[in-house]
Amino acid sequence: MIVKNEQAVLDRCLTSARDAVDEIVVVDTGSADDTVEIARDHGATVLRHDFADLDFAAARNRSLDAATGDFVLVLDADETLHEDSAGLIRLLAGENEPVGYVVNRHNRRDGERTTVDHAVRLFARRPGFRYRHRVHETVDTAIIEAGGRLRRSLVVIEHHLAPAEREAEKNRLYTRLLERDLADDPDDVDRLTFLAAEHHKLGDFRAATEVAERIAGLLPDDFGAHLTVALYHFAYGGDRTRAHQAAATALRLRPGDPEAYALRTALDEQRAA
Repeated sequence: MIVKNEQAVLDRCLTSARDAVDEIVVVDTGSADDTVEIARDHGATVLRHDFADLDFAAARNRSLDAATGDFVLVLDADETLHEDSAGLIRLLAGENEPVGYVVNRHNRRDGERTTVDHAVRLFARRPGFRYRHRVHETVDTAIIEAGGRLRRSLVVIEHHLAPAEREAEKNRLYTRLLERDLADDPDDVDRLTFLAAEHHKLGDFRAATEVAERIAGLLPDDFGAHLTVALYHFAYGGDRTRAHQAAATALRLRPGDPEAYALRTALDEQRAA
């Protein structure tokens, strides 16, 4: 885990995971509250980490260096492990294969619809399995490049989202860090995809559309990239002519796709009106 000033939620997180793990490693990046004491009360090994460079992958890898088990479960402080997942985690880890398991994350905020996303959060502790990128750090590419495999799992993590304004502060930070990553590699589609998502969460749909256009330019034969461009221009007041072009490209790449066809039909009706 990576933590900073998480006293309000850390006990809930660690309590949820206690039946699934044999050790806890917490990397603290500068807490000024009782976070460290709470972690130690749960028997955690706590490492202090200089976070001046704002590199989440480096902090994650620091925790991997300190871990001693054969498998690693990664949680954030605002998450909890579903009560039915502890036994499954022990079963999967007991197989001790060079695998990264994709888990199901349920994102919840009071008064809003729950969404689900997926990420590799359970994986074998092997030398080549290391996190990459300053923000939205991932380990899946490293697992594959080191000869490992990715598998789906039924493990569920509950993500308890912060109030919208606090979440927006995090989105703005992530946007800055992604732009730093992209300064090193402007054509990194993975980073661009995350950047578009951060702009979208902040309601900056013009910026999200511009990033979607960059992705489509890098992936000329990718159906989803062109459909995304068409949807952004259509839904958020963009260039309708460009939306029609992108929808047509999507249909050329995947003839008869119902979503792309419906979008082009709607654009045609607008033109005729």
